[in-house]
Amino acid sequence: MEQHIIKRILRGGWVLTIGLLMILSCYILIPLIYPFLIAWMIALMLNPVVQWMSEQFRMPRWLSVTICLTLFITSMLTVAVAAVTRIVREIYNLSVSMDHFLQLWREFFIRLFENDKVRIFLDTLGSLYKDNPNLQGSINSNLSSTAEKITTVVTNLITSFLDAIVRLLSSLPNVASISIIILLSAFFISKDWTRWMNIPAKAMPDSICQPLRTIWSDLKQALFGYLRAQLFLISITMFIITAGLIVLRVDYAITIGLLIGIVDLLPYLGVGAVMIPWIIYCFAIDQTSLGIGLSIVYGIVLFTRQIMEPKVLASTVGLDPLLLLVAMFVGMQLFGFLGLIVGPVALVLLSAMKRANVFQDLRTFIMNGKN
Repeated sequence: MEQHIIKRILRGGWVLTIGLLMILSCYILIPLIYPFLIAWMIALMLNPVVQWMSEQFRMPRWLSVTICLTLFITSMLTVAVAAVTRIVREIYNLSVSMDHFLQLWREFFIRLFENDKVRIFLDTLGSLYKDNPNLQGSINSNLSSTAEKITTVVTNLITSFLDAIVRLLSSLPNVASISIIILLSAFFISKDWTRWMNIPAKAMPDSICQPLRTIWSDLKQALFGYLRAQLFLISITMFIITAGLIVLRVDYAITIGLLIGIVDLLPYLGVGAVMIPWIIYCFAIDQTSLGIGLSIVYGIVLFTRQIMEPKVLASTVGLDPLLLLVAMFVGMQLFGFLGLIVGPVALVLLSAMKRANVFQDLRTFIMNGKN
Protein backbone atom coordinates (compact mmCIF):
# COMPACT_ATOMS: atom_id res chain seq x y z
CA MET A 1 0.00 0.00 0.00
CA GLU A 2 1.32 3.45 -0.87
CA GLN A 3 2.73 5.62 1.90
CA HIS A 4 0.26 8.52 1.47
CA ILE A 5 -2.74 6.15 1.68
CA ILE A 6 -1.42 4.75 4.96
CA LYS A 7 -1.04 8.29 6.31
CA ARG A 8 -4.61 9.13 5.27
CA ILE A 9 -5.90 6.04 7.06
CA LEU A 10 -3.91 6.94 10.18
CA ARG A 11 -5.15 10.53 10.16
CA GLY A 12 -8.75 9.35 9.60
CA GLY A 13 -8.40 6.92 12.49
CA TRP A 14 -7.01 9.72 14.64
CA VAL A 15 -9.99 11.99 13.84
CA LEU A 16 -12.44 9.14 14.50
CA THR A 17 -10.74 8.30 17.80
CA ILE A 18 -10.87 11.93 18.96
CA GLY A 19 -14.55 12.13 18.04
CA LEU A 20 -15.40 8.93 19.92
CA LEU A 21 -13.42 10.10 22.96
CA MET A 22 -15.32 13.40 22.96
CA ILE A 23 -18.66 11.58 22.82
CA LEU A 24 -17.55 9.20 25.60
CA SER A 25 -16.34 12.12 27.71
CA CYS A 26 -19.70 13.86 27.34
CA TYR A 27 -21.50 10.63 28.29
CA ILE A 28 -19.38 10.30 31.45
CA LEU A 29 -19.06 13.94 32.48
CA ILE A 30 -22.54 15.34 31.85
CA PRO A 31 -24.17 13.36 34.73
CA LEU A 32 -21.42 14.71 37.00
CA ILE A 33 -21.46 18.37 35.96
CA TYR A 34 -25.07 18.93 34.86
CA PRO A 35 -25.82 21.37 37.75
CA PHE A 36 -23.05 23.63 36.49
CA LEU A 37 -24.32 23.34 32.90
CA ILE A 38 -27.77 24.44 34.10
CA ALA A 39 -26.13 27.28 36.04
CA TRP A 40 -24.24 28.34 32.92
CA MET A 41 -27.47 28.37 30.89
CA ILE A 42 -29.17 30.51 33.56
CA ALA A 43 -26.19 32.90 33.52
CA LEU A 44 -26.33 33.00 29.72
CA MET A 45 -30.03 33.82 29.82
CA LEU A 46 -29.60 36.55 32.44
CA ASN A 47 -26.40 38.04 31.03
CA PRO A 48 -28.06 40.60 28.67
CA VAL A 49 -30.20 41.94 31.54
CA VAL A 50 -27.24 41.97 33.92
CA GLN A 51 -25.12 43.80 31.37
CA TRP A 52 -27.87 46.33 30.71
CA MET A 53 -28.41 47.03 34.41
CA SER A 54 -24.68 47.44 35.04
CA GLU A 55 -24.33 49.95 32.21
CA GLN A 56 -27.64 51.77 32.62
CA PHE A 57 -27.59 52.23 36.40
CA ARG A 58 -23.79 52.13 36.86
CA MET A 59 -24.02 49.53 39.60
CA PRO A 60 -21.46 46.80 40.39
CA ARG A 61 -21.92 43.62 38.41
CA TRP A 62 -22.34 41.51 41.53
CA LEU A 63 -25.31 43.68 42.53
CA SER A 64 -26.87 43.40 39.07
CA VAL A 65 -26.43 39.61 39.20
CA THR A 66 -27.97 39.46 42.67
CA ILE A 67 -31.03 41.48 41.61
CA CYS A 68 -31.55 39.46 38.41
CA LEU A 69 -31.17 36.12 40.20
CA THR A 70 -33.56 37.23 42.93
CA LEU A 71 -36.16 38.24 40.34
CA PHE A 72 -35.59 34.96 38.47
CA ILE A 73 -36.02 32.83 41.61
CA THR A 74 -39.09 34.82 42.69
CA SER A 75 -40.69 34.42 39.27
CA MET A 76 -40.03 30.67 39.15
CA LEU A 77 -41.36 30.15 42.67
CA THR A 78 -44.44 32.25 41.93
CA VAL A 79 -45.22 30.22 38.80
CA ALA A 80 -44.60 26.93 40.65
CA VAL A 81 -46.78 27.88 43.62
CA ALA A 82 -49.56 29.14 41.34
CA ALA A 83 -49.43 25.96 39.26
CA VAL A 84 -49.45 23.66 42.30
CA THR A 85 -52.27 25.65 43.93
CA ARG A 86 -54.33 25.50 40.74
CA ILE A 87 -53.72 21.76 40.33
CA VAL A 88 -54.71 21.06 43.96
CA ARG A 89 -57.87 23.14 43.52
CA GLU A 90 -58.81 21.32 40.32
CA ILE A 91 -58.16 17.93 41.96
CA TYR A 92 -60.43 18.94 44.82
CA ASN A 93 -63.16 20.04 42.39
CA LEU A 94 -62.75 16.77 40.53
CA SER A 95 -63.12 14.74 43.72
CA VAL A 96 -66.25 16.69 44.65
CA SER A 97 -67.84 16.04 41.25
CA MET A 98 -66.74 12.39 41.12
CA ASP A 99 -70.06 11.19 42.58
CA HIS A 100 -71.89 13.00 39.80
CA PHE A 101 -69.77 11.31 37.12
CA LEU A 102 -70.22 7.90 38.75
CA GLN A 103 -73.98 8.45 38.78
CA LEU A 104 -73.89 9.34 35.07
CA TRP A 105 -71.98 6.15 34.27
CA ARG A 106 -74.40 4.12 36.39
CA GLU A 107 -77.37 5.56 34.49
CA PHE A 108 -75.58 4.89 31.20
CA PHE A 109 -75.10 1.20 32.00
CA ILE A 110 -78.67 0.90 33.25
CA ARG A 111 -80.00 2.32 29.98
CA LEU A 112 -77.63 0.08 28.05
CA PHE A 113 -78.85 -3.13 29.67
CA GLU A 114 -82.49 -2.07 29.43
CA ASN A 115 -82.15 -1.78 25.66
CA ASP A 116 -84.19 -4.49 23.85
CA LYS A 117 -81.37 -5.45 21.48
CA VAL A 118 -78.90 -5.80 24.32
CA ARG A 119 -81.38 -7.91 26.32
CA ILE A 120 -81.95 -10.23 23.33
CA PHE A 121 -78.19 -10.58 22.91
CA LEU A 122 -77.72 -11.41 26.60
CA ASP A 123 -80.56 -13.99 26.50
CA THR A 124 -79.02 -15.63 23.42
CA LEU A 125 -75.63 -15.68 25.12
CA GLY A 126 -77.17 -17.20 28.28
CA SER A 127 -78.88 -20.02 26.36
CA LEU A 128 -75.68 -20.74 24.47
CA TYR A 129 -73.85 -20.84 27.77
CA LYS A 130 -76.30 -23.41 29.23
CA ASP A 131 -76.38 -25.68 26.16
CA ASN A 132 -72.57 -26.02 25.95
CA PRO A 133 -71.05 -27.25 29.21
CA ASN A 134 -67.54 -27.31 27.70
CA LEU A 135 -67.91 -23.69 26.75
CA GLN A 136 -68.70 -22.82 30.34
CA GLY A 137 -65.29 -23.94 31.56
CA SER A 138 -63.51 -22.09 28.79
CA ILE A 139 -65.44 -18.88 29.40
CA ASN A 140 -64.95 -19.12 33.17
CA SER A 141 -61.24 -19.70 32.70
CA ASN A 142 -60.91 -16.76 30.33
CA LEU A 143 -62.92 -14.51 32.61
CA SER A 144 -60.78 -15.51 35.60
CA SER A 145 -57.61 -14.91 33.62
CA THR A 146 -58.84 -11.54 32.39
CA ALA A 147 -59.92 -10.49 35.87
CA GLU A 148 -56.55 -11.55 37.25
CA LYS A 149 -54.71 -9.55 34.58
CA ILE A 150 -56.87 -6.47 35.20
CA THR A 151 -56.27 -6.79 38.94
CA THR A 152 -52.53 -7.11 38.36
CA VAL A 153 -52.45 -4.07 36.08
CA VAL A 154 -54.45 -1.94 38.51
CA THR A 155 -52.27 -3.08 41.42
CA ASN A 156 -49.12 -2.27 39.50
CA LEU A 157 -50.45 1.17 38.55
CA ILE A 158 -51.34 1.98 42.16
CA THR A 159 -48.00 0.66 43.37
CA SER A 160 -46.10 2.65 40.76
CA PHE A 161 -48.03 5.81 41.66
CA LEU A 162 -47.31 5.37 45.38
CA ASP A 163 -43.65 4.56 44.67
CA ALA A 164 -43.39 7.70 42.55
CA ILE A 165 -44.77 9.79 45.42
CA VAL A 166 -42.31 8.18 47.84
CA ARG A 167 -39.40 8.78 45.43
CA LEU A 168 -40.51 12.39 44.94
CA LEU A 169 -40.67 13.03 48.67
CA SER A 170 -37.37 11.28 49.33
CA SER A 171 -35.65 13.26 46.55
CA LEU A 172 -36.71 16.67 47.88
CA PRO A 173 -33.57 17.15 50.05
CA ASN A 174 -31.36 16.21 47.11
CA VAL A 175 -33.28 18.53 44.79
CA ALA A 176 -32.93 21.36 47.31
CA SER A 177 -29.16 20.80 47.58
CA ILE A 178 -28.74 20.71 43.79
CA SER A 179 -30.86 23.85 43.43
CA ILE A 180 -28.63 25.72 45.89
CA ILE A 181 -25.52 24.57 43.99
CA ILE A 182 -27.06 25.69 40.69
CA LEU A 183 -27.99 29.14 42.00
CA LEU A 184 -24.60 29.73 43.63
CA SER A 185 -22.82 28.57 40.49
CA ALA A 186 -25.01 30.79 38.34
CA PHE A 187 -24.10 33.75 40.56
CA PHE A 188 -20.35 33.17 40.33
CA ILE A 189 -20.43 32.43 36.59
CA SER A 190 -22.52 35.51 35.83
CA LYS A 191 -20.45 37.75 38.11
CA ASP A 192 -17.21 36.84 36.28
CA TRP A 193 -18.83 36.19 32.89
CA THR A 194 -16.16 37.86 30.76
CA ARG A 195 -13.30 36.07 32.52
CA TRP A 196 -14.94 32.65 32.16
CA MET A 197 -15.79 33.24 28.50
CA ASN A 198 -12.21 34.28 27.70
CA ILE A 199 -10.67 31.10 29.10
CA PRO A 200 -11.40 28.93 26.00
CA ALA A 201 -10.08 31.69 23.70
CA LYS A 202 -6.81 31.85 25.60
CA ALA A 203 -6.44 28.07 25.84
CA MET A 204 -7.00 27.29 22.12
CA PRO A 205 -5.50 28.68 18.92
CA ASP A 206 -7.52 31.04 16.74
CA SER A 207 -7.85 28.38 14.03
CA ILE A 208 -10.01 26.40 16.45
CA CYS A 209 -11.70 29.31 18.25
CA GLN A 210 -13.06 30.91 15.08
CA PRO A 211 -15.04 27.83 13.95
CA LEU A 212 -16.24 27.34 17.53
CA ARG A 213 -17.52 30.94 17.61
CA THR A 214 -19.41 30.37 14.37
CA ILE A 215 -20.87 27.09 15.64
CA TRP A 216 -21.89 28.64 18.95
CA SER A 217 -23.49 31.67 17.28
CA ASP A 218 -25.57 29.49 14.94
CA LEU A 219 -26.45 27.05 17.71
CA LYS A 220 -27.56 29.79 20.10
CA GLN A 221 -29.69 31.46 17.43
CA ALA A 222 -31.28 28.18 16.40
CA LEU A 223 -31.94 27.01 19.97
CA PHE A 224 -33.68 30.23 20.94
CA GLY A 225 -35.53 30.09 17.64
CA TYR A 226 -36.70 26.56 18.42
CA LEU A 227 -37.92 27.58 21.86
CA ARG A 228 -39.75 30.59 20.40
CA ALA A 229 -41.33 28.34 17.77
CA GLN A 230 -42.57 25.85 20.38
CA LEU A 231 -43.91 28.66 22.54
CA PHE A 232 -45.72 30.11 19.53
CA LEU A 233 -47.26 26.76 18.57
CA ILE A 234 -48.36 26.04 22.14
CA SER A 235 -49.89 29.52 22.34
CA ILE A 236 -51.83 28.90 19.13
CA THR A 237 -53.09 25.56 20.51
CA MET A 238 -54.10 27.16 23.81
CA PHE A 239 -55.94 29.96 22.01
CA ILE A 240 -57.88 27.59 19.73
CA ILE A 241 -58.81 25.19 22.55
CA THR A 242 -59.77 27.98 24.96
CA ALA A 243 -61.84 29.84 22.35
CA GLY A 244 -63.59 26.63 21.34
CA LEU A 245 -64.40 25.70 24.94
CA ILE A 246 -65.74 29.20 25.62
CA VAL A 247 -67.99 28.93 22.57
CA LEU A 248 -69.15 25.50 23.76
CA ARG A 249 -69.77 26.96 27.26
CA VAL A 250 -67.53 24.47 29.04
CA ASP A 251 -66.69 25.21 32.67
CA TYR A 252 -63.06 26.14 33.48
CA ALA A 253 -62.45 26.79 29.77
CA ILE A 254 -59.32 28.90 30.34
CA THR A 255 -57.73 26.44 32.78
CA ILE A 256 -58.49 23.45 30.57
CA GLY A 257 -57.13 25.31 27.53
CA LEU A 258 -53.86 26.08 29.32
CA LEU A 259 -53.43 22.48 30.50
CA ILE A 260 -54.20 21.02 27.06
CA GLY A 261 -51.75 23.45 25.50
CA ILE A 262 -49.01 22.13 27.78
CA VAL A 263 -50.02 18.53 27.01
CA ASP A 264 -49.50 19.45 23.35
CA LEU A 265 -45.77 18.82 23.94
CA LEU A 266 -46.41 15.08 24.26
CA PRO A 267 -45.15 13.04 21.28
CA TYR A 268 -47.57 11.25 18.91
CA LEU A 269 -50.84 12.10 20.69
CA GLY A 270 -50.27 15.62 22.02
CA VAL A 271 -53.67 17.28 22.37
CA GLY A 272 -55.33 13.96 21.53
CA ALA A 273 -54.21 12.52 24.89
CA VAL A 274 -56.93 14.69 26.46
CA MET A 275 -59.35 15.43 23.64
CA ILE A 276 -59.95 11.89 22.35
CA PRO A 277 -60.99 10.37 25.73
CA TRP A 278 -63.09 13.47 26.41
CA ILE A 279 -64.89 13.18 23.06
CA ILE A 280 -65.55 9.44 23.59
CA TYR A 281 -66.90 10.14 27.07
CA CYS A 282 -69.27 12.85 25.74
CA PHE A 283 -70.75 10.49 23.16
CA ALA A 284 -71.01 7.73 25.78
CA ILE A 285 -73.17 9.85 28.11
CA ASP A 286 -75.36 11.20 25.27
CA GLN A 287 -73.79 14.67 25.22
CA THR A 288 -73.70 14.49 21.43
CA SER A 289 -73.61 18.23 20.77
CA LEU A 290 -70.61 18.70 23.08
CA GLY A 291 -68.88 15.68 21.55
CA ILE A 292 -69.37 17.07 18.03
CA GLY A 293 -68.16 20.49 19.13
CA LEU A 294 -65.03 19.05 20.75
CA SER A 295 -64.38 16.97 17.63
CA ILE A 296 -64.52 20.11 15.48
CA VAL A 297 -62.15 21.97 17.84
CA TYR A 298 -59.78 19.00 17.86
CA GLY A 299 -59.84 18.84 14.06
CA ILE A 300 -59.03 22.55 13.80
CA VAL A 301 -56.09 22.10 16.17
CA LEU A 302 -54.74 19.13 14.22
CA PHE A 303 -55.09 20.94 10.89
CA THR A 304 -53.42 24.09 12.22
CA ARG A 305 -50.52 22.19 13.81
CA GLN A 306 -49.87 20.10 10.71
CA ILE A 307 -49.81 23.19 8.50
CA MET A 308 -47.91 25.59 10.75
CA GLU A 309 -45.41 23.43 12.67
CA PRO A 310 -42.95 22.60 9.86
CA LYS A 311 -43.07 26.14 8.47
CA VAL A 312 -42.68 27.88 11.84
CA LEU A 313 -39.83 25.62 12.95
CA ALA A 314 -38.07 25.94 9.61
CA SER A 315 -38.34 29.75 9.56
CA THR A 316 -37.17 30.24 13.16
CA VAL A 317 -34.52 27.51 13.29
CA GLY A 318 -33.43 27.97 9.67
CA LEU A 319 -33.58 24.31 8.61
CA ASP A 320 -35.39 22.38 5.93
CA PRO A 321 -38.82 21.27 7.24
CA LEU A 322 -38.34 17.66 6.08
CA LEU A 323 -34.91 17.37 7.71
CA LEU A 324 -36.31 18.88 10.90
CA LEU A 325 -39.16 16.35 11.00
CA VAL A 326 -36.68 13.51 10.39
CA ALA A 327 -34.46 14.81 13.22
CA MET A 328 -37.43 15.05 15.60
CA PHE A 329 -38.60 11.53 14.76
CA VAL A 330 -35.13 9.97 15.06
CA GLY A 331 -34.48 11.82 18.31
CA MET A 332 -37.82 10.67 19.71
CA GLN A 333 -37.08 7.06 18.77
CA LEU A 334 -33.64 7.18 20.42
CA PHE A 335 -34.27 9.37 23.49
CA GLY A 336 -38.05 9.40 23.94
CA PHE A 337 -39.71 12.72 24.79
CA LEU A 338 -36.31 14.39 25.30
CA GLY A 339 -35.44 13.48 21.71
CA LEU A 340 -37.90 16.13 20.46
CA ILE A 341 -35.26 18.61 21.65
CA VAL A 342 -32.11 16.51 21.18
CA GLY A 343 -32.90 15.74 17.53
CA PRO A 344 -33.26 19.35 16.33
CA VAL A 345 -30.29 20.44 18.47
CA ALA A 346 -28.11 17.74 16.88
CA LEU A 347 -29.28 18.80 13.41
CA VAL A 348 -28.56 22.46 14.21
CA LEU A 349 -25.10 21.52 15.52
CA LEU A 350 -24.26 19.58 12.35
CA SER A 351 -25.54 22.43 10.19
CA ALA A 352 -23.47 24.96 12.16
CA MET A 353 -20.37 22.77 11.85
CA LYS A 354 -20.92 22.59 8.10
CA ARG A 355 -21.24 26.38 7.81
CA ALA A 356 -18.06 26.76 9.87
CA ASN A 357 -16.24 24.46 7.36
CA VAL A 358 -15.41 21.97 10.10
CA PHE A 359 -16.10 18.97 7.87
CA GLN A 360 -14.15 20.52 5.02
CA ASP A 361 -11.18 21.16 7.33
CA LEU A 362 -11.30 17.58 8.63
CA ARG A 363 -11.39 16.25 5.09
CA THR A 364 -8.42 18.44 4.15
CA PHE A 365 -6.52 17.23 7.20
CA ILE A 366 -7.23 13.58 6.43
CA MET A 367 -6.38 13.87 2.74
CA ASN A 368 -3.43 16.26 2.83
CA GLY A 369 -2.31 16.42 6.44
CA LYS A 370 -3.01 20.16 6.68
CA ASN A 371 -4.75 21.79 9.60
